[in-house]
Amino acid sequence: MAPSAEERTTIHEMFLSTLDPKTISFRSRVLPPNAVWMENSKLKSLEICHPQERNIFNRIFGGFLMRKAYELGWATACSFGGSRPFVVAVDDIMFQKPVEVGSLLFLSSQVCFTQNNYIQVRVHSEVASLQEKEHTTTNVFHFTFMSEKEVPLVFPKTYGESMLYLDGQRHFNSMSGPATVRKDYLWNPRNTTFVEN
Repeated sequence: MAPSAEERTTIHEMFLSTLDPKTISFRSRVLPPNAVWMENSKLKSLEICHPQERNIFNRIFGGFLMRKAYELGWATACSFGGSRPFVVAVDDIMFQKPVEVGSLLFLSSQVCFTQNNYIQVRVHSEVASLQEKEHTTTNVFHFTFMSEKEVPLVFPKTYGESMLYLDGQRHFNSMSGPATVRKDYLWNPRNTTFVEN
């Protein structure tokens, strides 16, 4: 979806804030304090889809794909935020294309929006066709994580990254409300519950 007038203004202001005042060139860019280029927030992984992960239709089980996407998204948020993040929202998941047994599954994760201690992560999933030597998108996952501390702002460098930033901002704003983790609760990863301290 094309950016709204308000979104275009946001991207333009972000672009202007990264211009180096010492030069007159648009090529010379500097980051504002407490910011990271979006291109430096990526992680990637590769999975070989084995038969034990198949469903009753002899294709790879969707839960396996979701788990792998979540794990990579969590690792991205963890390395970006510098602490163990908590997932606060998972966007709707649409399976665009089935994944066949034996496929090479490529997962690319990237921080696309941040605000205070929230990290919006996009995970792109694609399979490689060995015959045609092309990659086909199977899923795009959106996860919202909350870090224990404030995280740096993420800044796009290119127009494509700017569109990812706006998409991440839209997904973040579609959350029903902010999440909080009380300091007197401990996270117990074994049974995925909070235990009162």
